[in-house]
Amino acid sequence: MTATQQQGNAGVVIVGAGQAGYQCAESLRQEGYAGPITLIGDEPYTPYQRPPLSKSYLLGEVDKERLQFRSSSYYAEHGIELLRATMVTTLSPQTQTLQLSDDRTLAYDQLVLATGATPRQLTIPGSDVAGRHYLKTLDDVDRIESHLQQAERIVVIGAGFIGMEFAAVARKLGKTVQVLAHAERVMERVLSPQLSDYFQQLHQQQGVEIAYGMDVERIESAADNSYRVHCSDTSHYQADLILVGIGSLPNTELAEAAGIICDNGLLVDENGASSVPHIYAAGDCTRYSHPFAAAALRLESVQNAVDQARAVAAHIAGQPKPYTTVPWFWSDQYDTKLQMVGLAEGCDEQVLRGEVASGRFSIFHYRQGALRAVDSINKPADHMISRKLLAAGVSPNKEQAADSGFALKSLLG
Repeated sequence: MTATQQQGNAGVVIVGAGQAGYQCAESLRQEGYAGPITLIGDEPYTPYQRPPLSKSYLLGEVDKERLQFRSSSYYAEHGIELLRATMVTTLSPQTQTLQLSDDRTLAYDQLVLATGATPRQLTIPGSDVAGRHYLKTLDDVDRIESHLQQAERIVVIGAGFIGMEFAAVARKLGKTVQVLAHAERVMERVLSPQLSDYFQQLHQQQGVEIAYGMDVERIESAADNSYRVHCSDTSHYQADLILVGIGSLPNTELAEAAGIICDNGLLVDENGASSVPHIYAAGDCTRYSHPFAAAALRLESVQNAVDQARAVAAHIAGQPKPYTTVPWFWSDQYDTKLQMVGLAEGCDEQVLRGEVASGRFSIFHYRQGALRAVDSINKPADHMISRKLLAAGVSPNKEQAADSGFALKSLLG
């Protein structure tokens, strides 16, 4: 439906003011949508970037103002009504209305759900102690920062991106860090064994202790405001601060209550359209059949949020641009930048480009002879050309991929 074919004057309402929500609002204007736009966020802040929270912001290298996508004035200047500290309590697709936490009722012509995901919670005795933290929002990080100043012993439960990025920051700040990993490798779900081993060694060289196959059973408080984390193998670990990073769950409660089809995420098509007319979704809360994947998946990344939101905006504005972008991700730990493109799941052969010992290399992942993913360590040029190769469906042969002197861009003509 185009801006001139709207059912009414309510325009587009976007629920969620994170990366996907903000991007959808901005892209609607860029696509020429002239109707009303309302952006609803449950935090009291102007929409901001989340990736720096666990890294540069926590280290004091970036302040709150620099986290913002745009200045506060941007929204009014572009006709975007920004509702801060506001929750949507009920969604009624039949009447195309939302009930807000301040008792207002808000109508919509098109609705975009960009509700994101929530950190998976610990459900063990003692999981509610004051020294236990999750890392998702600006308020989360501010609480961590104030507690971190007095803390010396840090226990990180979980060895995914969030846990290992936080471990790196804590070590930079001179803290003693112990990581308790349920898995058998760090970042096991997203990294190949070779890369996982590389990061394990990197962290251990920096003084991080990592224990694998750990099941945390309970947390006890001590009289000196410290904590003891007990595991099922009878081991225990002393902590002044505990960071929990054990994955996340999509925020689909609002959608499910409204009868929208969800399955580990809000199910959408290539334009971000849900199972209910006039309702779209984008970002961490969605699950969809990406052309680059063998099955429906839920991606949590800035790239996915941005590109999916752009596809939603284009479709609402009457200029469909289906979301087909090859997924890419990144992580900064110490002075190491990991950049990943494609999806390595199901790949049956890996080719190393460069020397692991140099700290600058890439791993090319093949499935049945076709390039499907590339992971790069401190090799931004490899990452950029790999994004172009995968987008074009061009696969260097294994000899070309392994030869650091071979110009991969020559394959693009």
